[in-house]
Amino acid sequence: MANQTNNGSDDDQRQQEEQQQQDNNEQPERKRPGKKPLIILGIVVVIAIVVALFFWLTTRNIESTDDAFTEADAVTIAPKASGYVTELRVKDNQRVKKGDLLVVIDPRDNTAQRDQAQAQLGLAIAQLHQAQASLELSKVQYPAQKDQALAQQAKAQANYLNAQEDYKRQRGVDPRATSQRNIDAASAQLRSAQAELASAKAQVEVASQIQLQIRQQETNVEARQQQVEQAQAQLNTANLNLSYTEVRAPYDGFVTKRNVQVGTLVQAGSSLFSLVSPEVWVTANFKESQLERMKPGDKVDISVDAWPDMKLEGHVDSVQMGSGSRFSTFPAENATGNYVKIVQRVPVKIVIDKGLDPNKPLPLGLSVEPKVTVE
Repeated sequence: MANQTNNGSDDDQRQQEEQQQQDNNEQPERKRPGKKPLIILGIVVVIAIVVALFFWLTTRNIESTDDAFTEADAVTIAPKASGYVTELRVKDNQRVKKGDLLVVIDPRDNTAQRDQAQAQLGLAIAQLHQAQASLELSKVQYPAQKDQALAQQAKAQANYLNAQEDYKRQRGVDPRATSQRNIDAASAQLRSAQAELASAKAQVEVASQIQLQIRQQETNVEARQQQVEQAQAQLNTANLNLSYTEVRAPYDGFVTKRNVQVGTLVQAGSSLFSLVSPEVWVTANFKESQLERMKPGDKVDISVDAWPDMKLEGHVDSVQMGSGSRFSTFPAENATGNYVKIVQRVPVKIVIDKGLDPNKPLPLGLSVEPKVTVE
């Protein structure tokens, strides 16, 4: 029985093997892959290499960054006089020219000070003219006074000699031919003539100081001239303060961030608005590793995010002598134990040469992407 069972199992196994071999014979033979896919793959690889090589050749002399923004001169317009605003001649974002009148502050107080200073100047000028006339008069008067004093001295000298002779005659005659009264009168007349002669000599001494007297008048003129100059300076200051009531544009630009209205009480130094120059440039913050071949004069192509169709051309103007972090409010303290090296960025000023649209000015702070062609 066991042998029969084993023979049956072997027959079944042979039948299965024959069936499997028959199935294998019935399956078609698998085709080997041809050379076409390999050719396609090779073409793709070659194209990729060519594209990569072309990209490298065309961009190896290009340095670009997206950390770039438009910049321009922007100043805060503030008055130097205090008062109420009586006229406002600008609107928001209005374009103005250099010297245009922007704001007028109540000028009445400054006008009164100007008028007072002008009156003081007129008074000082009149006093100067008076002193100058006195000087011219003194140049004639003082020599004449000296001549008059000399004449008085000569007269006094003659009177003294006459009185002296009378006195001698009275003293030399016989006492019976004269009287004591005549002798006393002659003596008194002699003393009087002597005193008049001394006084005349003193007058001559005073009148002889002509140069000193004229110099005194000249110093008076000089003092009056200084008063005129002082009054003129006060008038200039008053006119300057009066001019401060008119706020004018320091250069061509656009009025921005206006925060003043008619009737506003403004103080000296308070902000009225900002004035932005139309001359715009680009500040691009390049990595320090991009500056190796970059130098002033390199050509730059600029694209503006706000206006993709606007293509600008410019050149590198200068490279800032310091990284952005060096001039920040809180510069990095690198002399520490936990220092971590970070690639720094250096601002580069790029001047726009052409491509700007006068009807479409570039506001400050717009994002741009410059591409610098380096050698």
